[in-house]
Amino acid sequence: MNKGSKKLDKIGQLGPFFELDKRRQKAVILLFEDELTDEEIAKNVQRRRSTLDNWKNDDKFKAAQEQYKKLVVKKDFESKALRELVNLLNAKSEMVRLQTAITILKMSGMMSDNSTPELDKAKVRKANAEADIARWRADELTGKNKSDDSTVLVDDIGDVEDE
Repeated sequence: MNKGSKKLDKIGQLGPFFELDKRRQKAVILLFEDELTDEEIAKNVQRRRSTLDNWKNDDKFKAAQEQYKKLVVKKDFESKALRELVNLLNAKSEMVRLQTAITILKMSGMMSDNSTPELDKAKVRKANAEADIARWRADELTGKNKSDDSTVLVDDIGDVEDE
């Protein structure tokens, strides 16, 4: 196991990886490190190759692999990536600065993946327009919209048939 793997085993978090027994956890780690064949991994955890194959098809084991991958990537690369993003906030390109700011805001949870400043502004405009319409309808029902200067639209064209 590499140094990062040993540290991750000791952090005591919750989730599918930490719910596995030690042999399965070791198998997840060895599969992630991708240095041994499946046969060698099975031998390393004192199980048959067919047992490892069964584990690899198990949904909880798959979820544990995903969790472990995220833990390793987060531990090893998240802070370096964030430092790089902060440096990019000073880039010459306005587009690079904008994309960097959006990425940082998404990482912080302040902006969702399907959110952009333009989309957020449009959503605010839509909400305000819907609120204006709701107020107008309420006023219409209570008679506040009545005035002597009203316009009535009449459809006087009717159905015209081709001759």
